[in-house]
Amino acid sequence: MKTNIYFRFLIVAFFSGILAPAQELPKTPSPEGAEVYIISPKDGETVSSPVTVLFGLKGMGVAPAGIDVPNTGHHHLIVNLKTLPSFDVPLPTSDNVIHFGKGQTETELELPSGKHTLQLILGDKIHLPHDPPVVSKRITISVE
Repeated sequence: MKTNIYFRFLIVAFFSGILAPAQELPKTPSPEGAEVYIISPKDGETVSSPVTVLFGLKGMGVAPAGIDVPNTGHHHLIVNLKTLPSFDVPLPTSDNVIHFGKGQTETELELPSGKHTLQLILGDKIHLPHDPPVVSKRITISVE
């Protein structure tokens, strides 16, 4: 999966000293009661690939990466990770951490047969989780 240009800039800026160390990155506040969740598929459901995943958000809005609007963020889908990435740095991009920096609220995933876990994390304008983090329940699906 390709890393977006903005995220590459953040990595280069961080390691070259242009960007402050992780503990100094200002966290974007999330409003009380904000929730992110997976609308579909449902926890425990058996599905066929490609799997359509619909994202839900309550108490906040969706805005693309790079856009600084209060009480907004964009989705990151965590696929088959037992341990969540650090919430102190921008979320990485990998096959297991999929960014939706254009503000997308759904996706189609090609998944092999078997059990898979899905979870959402909302990220701010620089892919940094909010404070407190807005994280969905982890669901398990079976692909046949």
